[in-house]
Amino acid sequence: MSNPFPLTLGPLRSAMELTLHTYHATFIWQGRSADKEKSSIIGLNGFSSLMNKIKRGAEQDDPYADFWMIRIHEKLEHSKDALTLIKDQLDEQMGCLPAAIRAGDNLNVHPVTLPLHINTPLGFLAVYLLIDYDNIVRRLLQGHHIALIGRRDMERWINEGGHVLRSLFSLAQQFKFSGATREDFIANNAAAREARERFGELPADVLAGTRRSEFAPQIIRRRVSDERPPEAVEDEIEDEAEVGDNAGENQVFSGPGLVEKSDGLRVPGRVMP
Repeated sequence: MSNPFPLTLGPLRSAMELTLHTYHATFIWQGRSADKEKSSIIGLNGFSSLMNKIKRGAEQDDPYADFWMIRIHEKLEHSKDALTLIKDQLDEQMGCLPAAIRAGDNLNVHPVTLPLHINTPLGFLAVYLLIDYDNIVRRLLQGHHIALIGRRDMERWINEGGHVLRSLFSLAQQFKFSGATREDFIANNAAAREARERFGELPADVLAGTRRSEFAPQIIRRRVSDERPPEAVEDEIEDEAEVGDNAGENQVFSGPGLVEKSDGLRVPGRVMP
């Protein structure tokens, strides 16, 4: 006998938070807004918003979005290797600490706690890299404090680690919505021809859909785009990704802020009400 009262389930949700201990990591998270003297720098917030849009494009069978997911996933793997190299060098330096001394973890007394709203697996991989960078900076500052690492090496490794993440975010900024689907390429219509002219040829396996990122979303819609201009479809994707964008760009710290230390470095600290 069929059930006259079918069950309707909503989406799964879980509350997540990220804790950071260094100013350097919070800067990578936030990025920097443009002003009269300096250009903007994209942070992990902005990267997450871009990944939302790329994911939506891949869901709508845009082969260029799939290609960008592959490129960014490869860049994430290379970035992880670069941070691991810094960590291995740091382990070697910190291993010189005499056995008679035990140094505990260098943790901030008032770390920054952020609500985490990440909607894509590649966004989470970037968060893991940021955590690795935060841990590296904590240990570098400690190593300098206990005279195992000189200031020049400390600053060089901090800058190299930050560059690894900023380079990753900068790559994602190069993504442009194509407005074409694989059905457009099969039909060889105007949308496909325009996409080829603007963005070049795709590898055959990516165009055929046989090679996708292991974190690529399921394709949920296929349509020929002749009847709609690419700008209209792009606006739709941006609207659908708006929740992810707002979660990043309107992020508010849930407690501590940043304070100035006597040596000129800014670190997470408590903000007076």
